[in-house]
Amino acid sequence: MAAKEPDFKILSDNRQAGHNYFLMERFEAGLVLTGTEVKAARTGKIQLKDSYAAVHHNEAWLVNAHISPYSHGNRENHPTIRDRKLLLHRQEIDKLLGKTREKGLALIPTKAYLKNGRIKIEIAVARGKKLHDKREAERARTAEAEARAAIRQNKAKNGE
Repeated sequence: MAAKEPDFKILSDNRQAGHNYFLMERFEAGLVLTGTEVKAARTGKIQLKDSYAAVHHNEAWLVNAHISPYSHGNRENHPTIRDRKLLLHRQEIDKLLGKTREKGLALIPTKAYLKNGRIKIEIAVARGKKLHDKREAERARTAEAEARAAIRQNKAKNGE
């Protein structure tokens, strides 16, 4: 029996979001795109680094996401940076609106991926990290790496 292919492919990952924010609750949203945007995004030409999501007039929008022009997209090509509508259920939009009204919370896209032939965006409700939080996270990461190395070294020593 053949192994089943994964039903999603990551197109873009916003790794800096985890470094700059505490990511709390995550939501999956569809994205309204034009034809050349879809073709460019499928080739991985999408960047979420400086983008964010916002709720305006009871609709969710992805702001500042950069999708490069499609290579074969002549004069019908899309603008690279524009507001793109996010497709969410009404209850989710209301929930996001309530969360973003809290002080210090933002909606940050964490990844763009292809799921069952459709382009999806994962957005997270996030709180910004302070400089000391970033340093603390770096210290914890270093300590964990050193502990793993010591365990690995101890196992190798006992195995010999």
